Formats: sequence, C-alpha cells, structure tokens
Amino acid sequence: MNHHVFDIGGMSCAACALGIEKAVREIKGVESVSVNFASEKASVTFDPRITRISDIGNTIEKAGYKVLDAANDGAFDNNRLQKEKEIRVLWRRFIISAAFGLPLLYICMVPMIPWITAPIPAFISPDAFPMRYALIQLFLTIPIVIAGYRFYTVGFESFFKGRPNMDSLIAIGTSAAMAYSLYQTLRIANGDLHAAHSMFYETAGVIITLILLGKTLEAVSKGKTGEAIKRLMGLAPKTATVVQDGAETEIPIGEVKTGDIVVVKPGAKIPVDGTVIDGYSAVDESMLTGESLPVGKKAGNTVYAATINTTGAFRFRADKIGGDTALSQIIKLVEDAQSKKAPIAKTADIVSGYFVPAVCIIAVLSGVLWYLGTGSVEFSLGIFIAVLVIACPCALGLATPTSIMVATGKGAENGILIKSGEALETAHKIDTVVFDKTGTVTEGKPSVTDVLTCADITAEHLLKLVASAEKGSEHPLGQAIVKDAEEKGLLIAQTESFQSITGRGIEAVVDGVAVLAGNKKLMDERGVILSGLHGASDKLAEEGKTPMYIAFDGEPAGIVAVADVVKPSSKAAVERLHKMGIQTAMVTGDNKKTADAIAKQVGVGRVLSEVLPQDKSNEIKKLQDEGRKVAMVGDGINDAPALVQADVGIAIGSGTDVAMESADIVLMHGDMMDVAAAVMLGKKTIANIKQNLFWAFFYNTAGIPIAAGVLYLFGGPLLDPVFAAAAMSLSSVSVLMNSLRLKRFNTPADTARAPKAVRRSCL
Repeated sequence: MNHHVFDIGGMSCAACALGIEKAVREIKGVESVSVNFASEKASVTFDPRITRISDIGNTIEKAGYKVLDAANDGAFDNNRLQKEKEIRVLWRRFIISAAFGLPLLYICMVPMIPWITAPIPAFISPDAFPMRYALIQLFLTIPIVIAGYRFYTVGFESFFKGRPNMDSLIAIGTSAAMAYSLYQTLRIANGDLHAAHSMFYETAGVIITLILLGKTLEAVSKGKTGEAIKRLMGLAPKTATVVQDGAETEIPIGEVKTGDIVVVKPGAKIPVDGTVIDGYSAVDESMLTGESLPVGKKAGNTVYAATINTTGAFRFRADKIGGDTALSQIIKLVEDAQSKKAPIAKTADIVSGYFVPAVCIIAVLSGVLWYLGTGSVEFSLGIFIAVLVIACPCALGLATPTSIMVATGKGAENGILIKSGEALETAHKIDTVVFDKTGTVTEGKPSVTDVLTCADITAEHLLKLVASAEKGSEHPLGQAIVKDAEEKGLLIAQTESFQSITGRGIEAVVDGVAVLAGNKKLMDERGVILSGLHGASDKLAEEGKTPMYIAFDGEPAGIVAVADVVKPSSKAAVERLHKMGIQTAMVTGDNKKTADAIAKQVGVGRVLSEVLPQDKSNEIKKLQDEGRKVAMVGDGINDAPALVQADVGIAIGSGTDVAMESADIVLMHGDMMDVAAAVMLGKKTIANIKQNLFWAFFYNTAGIPIAAGVLYLFGGPLLDPVFAAAAMSLSSVSVLMNSLRLKRFNTPADTARAPKAVRRSCL
C-alpha cells in the first residue's frame, strides 16, 4: 500500500471534507482516506497496482475542488505562497464588499431610526423617490455579490450534486433575499410605492460582507496553526556551496545531488545531510537534538541539514538531499500527523454529514410555518434566511483538527514529534509508563562515577595509572576509565607489560608500578588484602555500580566504580509523572540487583528485570491485561515490538531508526522530561478539543431555534439575518482562537542532575 497527502483548495466547511472523503472512498483500490478541513489536506492510502495518484487527484477535481502541489513532493514554499495569496485575495474581496456594504447598510437602516432627523440625502428618500432608493441599493449590492461570487459558484454546484455545504446555505439565503428584492423593485416600477420598505438588498450585501470578513479571519487564524511547520521549513538554507570542476560554486539547494562535495564555512547553515571528508569544526545541532553545546565534527562524522556550523570550516559528501534529509523527514512526520483525523473527530464528522441537509429542511419548514401564521412574505423570508445563515458546520469541522494542528506543531517546536492525532488523543488516557533501562533511563554507556583512594594516593594519580593500564583493554569498563582520564586531561603513560585475565581483570606495569585492576577474585589470587574496602565496595554495588579494586605493587590503592549512569532528567521525569497520577515501571534484561538499584535512584515503582528482548512486548501486554493504558518508552531495536504493543509507543530520538519507526511519538531531544510533556500536551489538547466541540454544538443547538423565531413566538427578540451572519462568522473564529491558546503550552522546565564522580578516602 502507498500513502499520499494531497493539498486541496476550495473547501469551505466540514461538509466539503466529507464530500471529498465519500468521492475518494468509492475509487477502487483506495484503502482509507482522511480529509482534514483545517489543514486542507487529504491523506490517502491506496493500492498502486489498482489506482494511481492522478486518478485520485482527478476524482477530487471532479468533486469541485482544486488539487494543489502535493505535500509529498516537497513543495513547501509553493504551498505557503498559495496560502498567503489566498489571504490577500480574501482581504481584497472583503475591503471591496465593505466599501459598498457600509453605505448600503447606512441608507437602508438609518431611515428606521426615528431620532435621526436627517438620515439620508433627500434625493434618495424611500418615500419621495422610491425607485431611485431601490436602484441605489441594487447598484451597491451588485459589487458585493461579485466579490462573493465563489459562494454562488461553489454553493450551487455542491447543492445540485447532492452535497450541500456552507456555501450552499449562503448562496440559497442571499439569492432568496436578492430575488425577493428584485421582485419588490419591479413592484415599485409598476407603481406600488410601499414596496420600497420591503426589500432585502442590505441583508444579502451585509451577510456576504460579514462572511467574507469571517472567512478572512479564519484563513489568518488557520495560517497561525501551521506556524510551527513554517518555522521548520525556514530552518533550511536556500543555497549550497559545492565543488564543481575544482572551483567552489554557489547553487540553489534543489540542484545539490548525492555525492556532491559541499563546502561549509564558519557561521553557515549545513544545506543537506552528509559525511565529513576533511576539515574540523563544531556544529550547533540544538534544533535536532536539543543539545546546547556544539558537537565536534571531523572526517567520518555525520552532519545534518539546517544545523549551524560555528567557527571552523570543512567539506562533506552529500548523502541525503531533498525529502530524505532529517529535517525534511521531521516536517513530513508533522504534516502527516496534521493531515490525519483523531478518533474524537468522528462524532463531529457524523453530525456535519447530516447537518446541512437538515438545516435546509428546518429553514424551509420555519419559513412556511411563519408564513402560514403571519401571512407576511417579508417576515417568513427573514426567518428562512436567518436559519440558513446561522447554521454553519464550520465551527464543528474546525473544533478537532485545529487543536491537533497547534498541538503537533507546538510539540515539534519542543522536540516532541507526534505522528498522529490518535496518538495525541490516546496519550491523555495513559495511566502507566514503562521505561526501558539502558539508553532510556540511563545514558546507555558506562562511565566513571566514583574514585576511592587509600592512604596518600591522590585520585588523579590512581586514575592515571589505571587508565594507562587499561589502554590496551577492549572491555567496556576499561574503555570508560580511559575516556574519563582523557576528559580530565590526564597524561596516559605507556605500559611496560600488559595481561588481560579473563573474568578477573588486568595486570600491567606502568612507570615501574605493578598495577592490578579487577574483581575480588583477582585480588585474592594475588594475595592483596582488601579489609578496608569491602564496605565501600558493597555499598557501590547496592547503588547499581560496578566496583573495580585497584592495587599498586601488591598493596590496596582504592576502588574505581563504573556504571551506566542515570540521565540527568530521569528522576525528575518520574516524579512529574507520579504527580500527574501516572504509575511507572522499568523493564530491562539486567539482573535484579542492578535493576532495583537504578529503579531506586529514579523512583520507579515497579521493576521488570531479567526480561529477554523478545519478551518485553509480553510484559506490556500483561500490564494491558490488568486494564491499564500503557506507554512504552525505549530506544533500541529490541524495544520495537514493545513500542508497537503499547497503547502509545514513545521512542527516544537519539535511538535507532527502527525504534523511531515503530513509535507513535518521538522525543528528538532524548530528554526524559519530554515523556511527561507529551502526556501533558495530550491532556491539554483533548481538553481544548472538548471545549471547542461543546461550544460548537451549543452554538448550533441554541442558534437555530433562535433564528427560527422560537423566542419571538413567546414574546422574545427576533434574530435579524445580518446578526445571524455575524454570529456564524464569529463562531468559527472563536473556535480557532481557543485552539491557538495551545501555543502557550510549555514543557516542564525542571530537570534532575546526574551525580558526579567523587573522591572519598578509605577508613
């Protein structure tokens, strides 16, 4: 199955999205289709052996909508320019309609206000010159109708195809007002002067003006929901400097090919992903990894598009270009998430599907009943128009996708990549988070945590001799000691002899000193008395660390403890989850003692130790069988099955591609606090969606009866069609503004700090 995302133009409400879904779903070979009204995208999964992308595009076009540059083709700038052009056109149409609508409203409404002595110029008085009064209104209304011509072309086309939408409601309502007004104008021409007070020109003109204003504000607000994508796109440079025929040439980014040699100068952005071939520099990769410190790059290291070179210069070979770069993949992931619907949207979709036809029936019935009750065509027509205009499903259609768009964009800004609205919705239900240990709770690589010395031996001297002895060792613990010494700037000496003793440790001679480094068995075999070190060694072991005894010339010298240290943010993340009422667990293949020690450090409540890689998913299932909603957090290949099994799989972005592919949420920064942030974002998003849906349903439930004259029937006010249009426009804008409140979401700021290596003396 193939997956493709189409950018669609011409949708006016949720009913349009449902119409497209229905048309595309009928294509043979289409497995699933989801049209997002807010993002104006259609996400389609299909069998390429049965149907083609062009077939799907043609079907969308035949349904009356435009297929723009597909998001999958990387036409990000074109799409942005298209949206900006659409907003400019809407503003222009609104300004034109307002320029004619305000004087139209003035000359129609002011004569009805008794306390104004000179309401309008005498030469267009409805009593003295009724025909002139009518023609002035007609001439002011025509430009407004032309400015809103799309309501009629799209609305009537959809209506006659059996898929009425918001434009259909506007088109029918204002056309009825115009037709009746033209009829009254003909009555004036035939001598019925009283008809001058029974026209609806201003109703049609002002409704179109207000709805154009609402549509413009809606387009601007929807543009803000996609600002995160725009910022991600803006990170990529527009040009690259490549070596061609021995000379450096600056070319557009789109012309870079794989294998090209790219030159990066100090301060420049890296244009594509690749491998350094010569030179050295430090690169700021914070936009990808969240790491504030620049990362050193030399020959053989990988560099990524949009990261920033600092002071040095280097050349690299282009490996991934265009849509294959890490940045493009992130953008695509976020766009895919924004194009898909969350399950919570289904209710609104079902309602929207029946809403417009039902409104047309209610409008006709209301108009007919009021005509039968009052005998007034003007009164019943006003009711008919008000019901059509106020009952728009836009607010319902925007309620869910706008919140999802803002939330996924906000998450991306904070390094939390959410692959779908469904993942975001499920995240708010999570009550148990299971962490993989190695590389997730811990750093994933051993490092020196403690250095204990005896007598007058300094920590630096002990570490220097042990690191020198371990230089020839391939054991991870020995390599950790060597790395720690190098980071401290200690000079590594040459060994005069070296022997690795399997299962025990090493024996070497450094600067004339016989160095032993290993476990208790090695020390016992060599006759080293460790009486003063046993207590300290046991305590370190209880903390989940691996103590290594050190002896110089047959005498105890100290202990170097090595461990896979806990990430700085792990403890704070677990505490935050507990405060949110979420239980935690840790799954690992390590022995129970080590696992318990790590769990105790970070405060994890449940430990699943000595679990084989293939059994991790079974442990997740056991928790689910207990009725829990489980999130699994991991980074390795062996975590992939568990990530898939979990209700929400969360992958650490610094982990493997397989884990990231299997997960629903990817934490690019590798910060454990982002687990809590992802759950919090899910909770706030669902709360925001529920608010939107409540007000959208409430608005339509209350608005339609008021427009139909129910309150007026019991002596209350009557809703004028003009006010109905204003209310309809404001309902959509209010939903969008509420969704935009999610932009204020902040990830938890507090982080834990890892324990530093300390020096203690033997007692």
